[in-house]
Amino acid sequence: MAADVHKETREEGRNDGQKRQQSRGSSSQISTRTYTLLLVLAVPLLAWAIKYYQETHLQNRHEESVQTLGAEGLFLFSSLDTNHDLYLSPEEFKPVVEKLTGITPPRDIEDEVIEDPDGETLTLEAKMEPLLMDSMTKSKDGFLGVSHSCLSGLRSWKSPAVPSSSFFASQFKVFLPPKNKQEVGDTWWVIPSELNIFTGYLPNNRYHPPTPKGKEVLIHSLLTMFHPRPFIKSRFAPQGTIACIRASNDFYYDIVFRIHAEFQLNDVPNFPFWFTPGQFTGNIVLAKDASHVRHFHLYVPSDKSLNVDMEWLYGASESSNMEVDIGYLPLLELQSTGPSIPSVIMDEEGNVIDSRGGSAEPIQFVFEDIDWSVEIDQKEAARRLEVTLYPFKKVSYLPFSEAFQRAEAEKKLVHSILLWGALDDQSC
Repeated sequence: MAADVHKETREEGRNDGQKRQQSRGSSSQISTRTYTLLLVLAVPLLAWAIKYYQETHLQNRHEESVQTLGAEGLFLFSSLDTNHDLYLSPEEFKPVVEKLTGITPPRDIEDEVIEDPDGETLTLEAKMEPLLMDSMTKSKDGFLGVSHSCLSGLRSWKSPAVPSSSFFASQFKVFLPPKNKQEVGDTWWVIPSELNIFTGYLPNNRYHPPTPKGKEVLIHSLLTMFHPRPFIKSRFAPQGTIACIRASNDFYYDIVFRIHAEFQLNDVPNFPFWFTPGQFTGNIVLAKDASHVRHFHLYVPSDKSLNVDMEWLYGASESSNMEVDIGYLPLLELQSTGPSIPSVIMDEEGNVIDSRGGSAEPIQFVFEDIDWSVEIDQKEAARRLEVTLYPFKKVSYLPFSEAFQRAEAEKKLVHSILLWGALDDQSC
């Protein structure tokens, strides 16, 4: 009997211990779940608090800046403050240094094309006929209400900034296609667009373009021959530079390209004036190793009655009133004076001859004609560039009379669209 009582007592003790362990386990599980829930709730709350603090702090700094600089002073400050943190880094302050000293700091080595001093050089000439002022809409009323300072940069831009310049042939390797785009008709981005539905467009209150990097360096150098302040990435889409292989053989490519860039014609104290050609286009014939450039041509098409968009601000903030107009630019182009030529050559006796200088007669070079193995015509290459920039161009848009002929031949209906301007041209 005593043994039974003792056995029951031990069993009851074990049961109580198990219940206490289960109770502690349940409490531990509840505590873990509660901690996890609090942590999940705390993370977004903390993120909101940090964001609120940053925005409040930035707003306070903005108000202090307005009190210190005034609206126009803050506008000029913001044109240099590219990351909008209300502080100027040495990189952001660099345009002021260049303006005051007249000295341009050297670019980073990693952004430069490794140039061969003994390689071939190509000479380009820039030509320009200034914008026809009477082609602007504002000219119809004698530019009534348009201050002289707004158009000062436009009126003074009468000729190229650099009429002639020489480049190393190796610099043009930026136009060579990537390894997966080496067939005739292939298109690719030389300088990709950075705009999308989330980024919106780039700010208007800027005077100085950002420092170009990588492949941007050559495009920037080319456009600088026209004007000292080119922005190789336009504020609005389409943006960037694309290319297409028009023809090819074992040694050469003929590459057609299209660039969407713009110029800032005004400088402080005048408000910004943006000059945006509908497009830059052209072609380059170069060796597949970029050692030789046979031909280069870059220009703004002038086959339409209007080919330039112009916008200028009337106030000292991003939200200030902006005036918009369009006009006609008769000529803006870069053309190679001839094929690239060796900088240093040797005569029959092995003596080095510098083809760029000396008082002797200039050396005459003879180049063989290029026969293409595979090619498409210029119009087809341009169409492929358009489709890359504007996917809606995959559908054929025809003039009114041609549309009915095509519809009858293909037994399809006609969808009529009435537009003011063009969808595939920045100037309209």
